[in-house]
Amino acid sequence: MERLKGWARALKRQAILLWLAARDPRVPWAARLLAAAIAAYAFSPIDLIPDVIPVLGLLDELILLPGLVWLVLRMIPPGLKAELGERATTLAARPVSRAGALAVVVLWAAVLGAAAWWWLG
Repeated sequence: MERLKGWARALKRQAILLWLAARDPRVPWAARLLAAAIAAYAFSPIDLIPDVIPVLGLLDELILLPGLVWLVLRMIPPGLKAELGERATTLAARPVSRAGALAVVVLWAAVLGAAAWWWLG
């Protein structure tokens, strides 16, 4: 259980690192764009797949999110990644992404609207 908690803390730190990377002009633009999207989703209070759905609900946090974080971290130059990592460690407050929450709500609304259109059409 301690190992799992340590892994979760490391993932949170990496998500904060991505949040910082998305705002740093020294990070390549493709990495900044992807980092912004992943950080917005990671800090969003709303999940793409709700956690109440057995197995699938945790899939994004256990597989998708760590894989995307790994990809972006590989795109950031090592020296800059170390600097951003130190800053991420010192951040105490967790940023909340309202933009990420809005994106997930819009996506779900579009899916529900399409389903209703198909069902009623």
